[in-house]
Amino acid sequence: MRVLVNISYQGSQFLGFQIQQHGRTIQQQFEKILKRMHKHEVRIHPSSRTDRGVHAIEQYFHFDTDLNIPKQQWQYAMNRALPDDIYVNHVRFVSDDFHCRYDCVGKSYRYKVYQGDHKNPFLCGLQTYIPEKLDIEKMNIAAQYFIGTHDFTGFCSQKTEVESKVRTLYDSHIEKTENGFDYIVTGSGFLYNMVRVLIAFLIEVGKGKRQPEEVPHLLNAKDRKQVPFTAPAEGLYLEKIYLTPNALIQDFGNNIKIHQKKSSQNL
Repeated sequence: MRVLVNISYQGSQFLGFQIQQHGRTIQQQFEKILKRMHKHEVRIHPSSRTDRGVHAIEQYFHFDTDLNIPKQQWQYAMNRALPDDIYVNHVRFVSDDFHCRYDCVGKSYRYKVYQGDHKNPFLCGLQTYIPEKLDIEKMNIAAQYFIGTHDFTGFCSQKTEVESKVRTLYDSHIEKTENGFDYIVTGSGFLYNMVRVLIAFLIEVGKGKRQPEEVPHLLNAKDRKQVPFTAPAEGLYLEKIYLTPNALIQDFGNNIKIHQKKSSQNL
């Protein structure tokens, strides 16, 4: 049986999602619980791998089991054993050909920034502080240039190890908040540190150090040295994972068409 798990976590005290040889990770927390329940190793497969200090409002992973446990009991058992900075929102049973990574058709990230006269210790690790006044209108103009299908070689970590760095963004905009702003970006997929590089560039635009019209040139240049900054991890949230309807077959049945319609509208 294949089990699909939807979770949220506050990433400040984690080295990221993926298991490390030494240190606390999301994968390590869940595989420790599953090993105790199954009496053997159980590997989980996520839709995305967040970096150190990055949070998730919605994240998915799946695993296979031969245990006959109702989905509500899976949720209860895992939440009871998990630390306070991770929570299982719900559990579903999916078909054996579903895969969290390959059946993920899109993701949304939100980067949270607060502003003001001084830092707020209660937002430490949860939002990024920028004291300067920023030109939000110009930032939004620049953000629009990222929408579409582009090679984002110049806007990701040089450590990115994938053959193609072409990605499609469906949405990219700045949203004002009560104490600052959020950057919301939705795409088919993202490269290593890509969102943090995008928002770092937009902040430079907001400060007047870069111009929105530079974006097409920088995309074509594919030179990371021309976009040298990376924003801190603390403000970044994996907000939404878009899955194919295969993930919902056993739980939603006839509602698949509704889900498809919503997914296409959101993307």
